Amino acid sequence: MGKGMAWLLAGVVLASPVAAQQRAAIDLNQIGFEPGDVKLAVLRGAGTNPLPWLLLDADGNAVGKGETLVYGADASSGAVVQRIDFSGFRREGKGYRLSVAGVTSDAFAIAPALYKPLARDAANFFYQQRAGTPIDAKFAGAGWARPAGHAHELAGCFSGADERGTDWTGCGYKLDVTGGWYDAGDHGKYLVNGGISLWTLLNAYERRPKAFPDGALRIPESGNGVSDLLDEARWEMEFLLRMQIADGVRTRVPSGPLGPPKPGRPAWEPSFPPFAEIDAGGMAHQKVADRNWTTLPMPPQDDREERLLYPPTTGATLNLAATAAQCARLWRGVDDAFAARCLTAARRAWAAAQRNPQVYATSSFTGSGGYGDSSLSDEFYWAAAELYATTGEDAFRKAVTGSPHFGEAVRAPGWSFTAPLGTITLATVKTGLGDAEVQKLRAALVAAADGILEERRQNGYAIPYKAQGYPWGSNGDLMNQAMVLGVAGDLTGAPKYRAGIVSALDYLLGRNPMGTSYVSGYGVRALKNPHHRFWAHSLDAKLPGPPPGVLSGGPNDTAMGDPVAMQLKGKCVAQTCWADSIHAYALNEVAINWNAPLFWVAAWMDD
Repeated sequence: MGKGMAWLLAGVVLASPVAAQQRAAIDLNQIGFEPGDVKLAVLRGAGTNPLPWLLLDADGNAVGKGETLVYGADASSGAVVQRIDFSGFRREGKGYRLSVAGVTSDAFAIAPALYKPLARDAANFFYQQRAGTPIDAKFAGAGWARPAGHAHELAGCFSGADERGTDWTGCGYKLDVTGGWYDAGDHGKYLVNGGISLWTLLNAYERRPKAFPDGALRIPESGNGVSDLLDEARWEMEFLLRMQIADGVRTRVPSGPLGPPKPGRPAWEPSFPPFAEIDAGGMAHQKVADRNWTTLPMPPQDDREERLLYPPTTGATLNLAATAAQCARLWRGVDDAFAARCLTAARRAWAAAQRNPQVYATSSFTGSGGYGDSSLSDEFYWAAAELYATTGEDAFRKAVTGSPHFGEAVRAPGWSFTAPLGTITLATVKTGLGDAEVQKLRAALVAAADGILEERRQNGYAIPYKAQGYPWGSNGDLMNQAMVLGVAGDLTGAPKYRAGIVSALDYLLGRNPMGTSYVSGYGVRALKNPHHRFWAHSLDAKLPGPPPGVLSGGPNDTAMGDPVAMQLKGKCVAQTCWADSIHAYALNEVAINWNAPLFWVAAWMDD
């Protein structure tokens, strides 16, 4: 294809990423900068010679000047880039622009408390994703109000053959699993993903209990005398508790060590052990979801697919144990009865996981995501850490200190690697660990943050992002790494970690080679068409686009499986493998585990 051409798919025009790099442009945070923060913009497509730049005020007067810093060819963006650093300018105002090489930037502000609205909008995402309750215009905005999706959800277990022909016996009970958050753009509700998302919101509360008092967020529970952040988190916590299996239940599941892939199956897909009957009491179902994938668009109240519980797994059970233990700690003194209920559930889940340590998700059901995980030592460590922080009991201390993850080098967390969550808890919550042990954990977190900061030198857009390629949900990964920076900032007080977080948010909000803000409602070219069954205005004019504060999954050059991504494959590099299309589920879906760290980071910035 020639320069400037575009690909047309399902009515969506995709601008060529290669052609986009041929035009000079200034990429920067499209909402602006706080006065005392680092202020960095990137000039792409203007050669490799340093160039003079001007900072203009709203009237067009030059109020600052300097010379670009040449970085050169940038592999991650596919562009030749230069940097514009105007950190020394601190005068508050609106309508500022940068001018260089005949190009003028978007207007931006320099103002304090810039991230306060983003923190609240990122939190409102979770209210908008609630299942089992009407979404009220008073709290969501008139355009996003809708009837309850999956109200009074009473679900039985999947039985029969899965998509690989494996036969499941099902169960003789149904559970009321009303409530919780829809996981992403579909209507599945998952223990393994709900867990890390819930933990992240609760950790933000534990870090600053008074930051989101009653009335701070737009939710129906405002006015009940409890922190709105706890109220929102409780909506998910109650759902996770409902997914736990009663004592005395026995079921048949694959149980035992995983084997190598079967002939003809992908290398990453293990073979599963034979079915065995287990005592499933206290375990948690992996998910509740539709039997089959629904089409786009599909408002949740119109979803007529059969809702099913999918088999319990050790990973789901440990997610419940960890978050229920965290719940017991944080609701103590707020709602003691709920705290006690959570602790009972956490103990039951821990005991069930000890009894059944190798029940893995098979990822073999259509209609919902698999969230398969072949290594669970990190979940055991995380759950033990939360239980120890809550109870102080020696059995949990031994489980923590005996884990290979205790004191190991830290990397950013994700739904499939939760050990860092346990380390953050043990490093920041007072427990019976000795000073030397706590200092070792803190040093590991600070070392991880320093490694993330160093990555700013390794790419032209100065992103603190430590990864091999840009995987599915790269923006969520970036925010989890920014959360590690925030923890290090809390532990040390060093300003360099805030500077790193600013760089991460700058990337999300426009300092990227797409010149796009990946957060809806924030920036002049912000996310409009996420992969979502209700925020589907591009397919049905009667439906809304996304509310403000929703984070796109972001560039993905490693798992380009959707129709839009397949059109881009081979024609884009890392940071440009993205499109603002509702059909681009591998590039542009939304998810609770991506918005949760966005909220955490925005709330940290507003501290």
